[in-house]
Amino acid sequence: MALGLLRRRRSRGASGAAGLSVPLPADAGAYGCEVVDPMGQPMSGAEVTVTALDSHRVVARGTTDPYGLFIVTLPPGSYSLMATSEGLTPARENVDIAAGVAHSLARIALLPARQLELPPPGTWLFDPPHTAIRFIAKHVGMAHVHGRFTRFDGGIRIAPDMADSQVSVRIDASSIATGNRTRDNHLRSADFLDVERYPYIDFTSTRFVYRGGSKWTLNGTLTMHGMSRSVGLDTTYLGTVNGGYEQELRCAALAKTELHREDFTLNWRSMLARGIAVVGPTIQLELDVQAMYRTPETPTPPE
Repeated sequence: MALGLLRRRRSRGASGAAGLSVPLPADAGAYGCEVVDPMGQPMSGAEVTVTALDSHRVVARGTTDPYGLFIVTLPPGSYSLMATSEGLTPARENVDIAAGVAHSLARIALLPARQLELPPPGTWLFDPPHTAIRFIAKHVGMAHVHGRFTRFDGGIRIAPDMADSQVSVRIDASSIATGNRTRDNHLRSADFLDVERYPYIDFTSTRFVYRGGSKWTLNGTLTMHGMSRSVGLDTTYLGTVNGGYEQELRCAALAKTELHREDFTLNWRSMLARGIAVVGPTIQLELDVQAMYRTPETPTPPE
């Protein structure tokens, strides 16, 4: 990619038309685009992915520069280009690349994403069999460790103004499971979660912040290992549906955040110095949630 070599040439009678001037490798062509927002303004940082139509392999990926521009040199062939940005509807177009040809600069407009209908106000209870609290950590110098907490409860109180809604989750810290009994027992010990002193991990939200489309940030306080810290969960709302045990009304969402262990006094450097095999200083946390609208007829999830 040669973003710094892009030169836009606009002719007076060609509204929005532009050409590319880039050095082309032998047997290669060039494609460039300008990504704009719903107001027609150039979008910096939009993600652009180029996929070969014959193999369905991603051949190029990058972000637009401060002027909303993206350029790539490609072997001859047919490609699909997709531009995305949070809160906006992805745009896709196909392009044929020929050797020695630099395409005119294309203009790609991203439109507002369709907002899913929000859940009706009221209390929604997590359905544990259809909810997962997962984490990914990395051993120092080793592979990733995937785990989950198997016992928890919580719910969502949807307010008439979604920004005022609240989420609360209580996790049984001793229910940590990574598929290795020795490791799980060590994670429960005083070296890590210290579940005898701190049996629960709690999250209580403070505010929902709308990011566009189906994206929200869920701000709140996480209490773990006796310490409370403010966190923000990047949340994707997945909509509502009638389904489940007795076709009850449900809503779903996926929330992610990154935790820093030392924020919760889990001092990995100290443990390394003592020769304790540990995971790295950051942990990716993911909540895949289904919640049921609480009514007198709401069924109790099975154990």
